[in-house]
Amino acid sequence: MITYGLKEVEKKFISMLKQVQMGFRAFLLLTYKIWNFVCYVLRKQARTVIQHQTVKYNILPLSPLSRHRLSLVKRKTMVLDLDETLIHSQHDGVIRNMVKPGTPPDFVLKVTIDRHPVRFFVHKRPHVDFFLDIHCTLDYGSYTKDLSAITDDLSSIFILDNSPGAYRAYPDNAIPIKSWFSDPTDTALLNLLPFLDALRFTSDVRSVLSRNLHHHHIW
Repeated sequence: MITYGLKEVEKKFISMLKQVQMGFRAFLLLTYKIWNFVCYVLRKQARTVIQHQTVKYNILPLSPLSRHRLSLVKRKTMVLDLDETLIHSQHDGVIRNMVKPGTPPDFVLKVTIDRHPVRFFVHKRPHVDFFLDIHCTLDYGSYTKDLSAITDDLSSIFILDNSPGAYRAYPDNAIPIKSWFSDPTDTALLNLLPFLDALRFTSDVRSVLSRNLHHHHIW
């Protein structure tokens, strides 16, 4: 009888231990889910804050020496790509949405295509207000940027574009930049500013841009 009683106690203890283990696992699973939810909320709030925070730009004046050096070289012309470089836009019927759900557009453009009204939701790349726009020419079924249509002096003109095909006729006059869709933390335009500032001091932009820049660094 004593042996039988000990076995019953052992069974009850093992059963109780299993229940405790199951309860602990359930607690860990619940804690994990709660932690993931908290992290999701914090990330979402952080994105909202980053999107709407005020950015202050400090522009320092040129020194007298720099102004003198700049006066000795020609002014440069920069041609800028638009879609996926300065902005990202998508219309009502887009199948593949590249923008995170819930991200509001900077503005909505209403146009008529084949007599049908279409809305384009436009998102501006962070810091895009530091920049301007482009000139396009249709070539071989796709759009390329014809720099010679702007100036015959290719030593003083360069293009910023996310598509290599757009500047295939002028690879030594191009600065590649990674495509942008909706990342509010993107700083490619800001990172490019010191390079552009230095580039204006050169007499021929091709002497810098021809050094396989499009292979070594994508801004």
